[in-house]
Amino acid sequence: MARAIHHLDLWVSDPVLAADEWGWLLGELAWEIDIEGVSWVHPDGTYLFLERSPDQVDEPYDRMRPGINHLALHVASRARLDRLRAESSAHGWHEMFADRYPHAGGDEHVALYVENAEGFEVEVVVVPDDEG
Repeated sequence: MARAIHHLDLWVSDPVLAADEWGWLLGELAWEIDIEGVSWVHPDGTYLFLERSPDQVDEPYDRMRPGINHLALHVASRARLDRLRAESSAHGWHEMFADRYPHAGGDEHVALYVENAEGFEVEVVVVPDDEG
């Protein structure tokens, strides 16, 4: 089966900070470095690219405006999700909805919601795979 998304291109204000935050999270989710500090590739071939474009407007990111509200990525087990939760703040991610962890998305939905320094939200969802 072909991948559903070819790539994601995120414009960021501070590429060095973004590379640290995103690089840690993506690495924990089995994405590998494609271009150091710039892009990461998932085992299915999807890649994520970070850049500060000369064309971008210098206004704070606001996920509540029209556009993408958040990215939802998967992790294979609850144990790995718990580890991400425990380590995320040391890597620039702030936990959202901590009082409802791990069911902020509903009783049957197991996920961690985090936000980075720039305001990008990522939902990490437990989707078991063959590795567990």
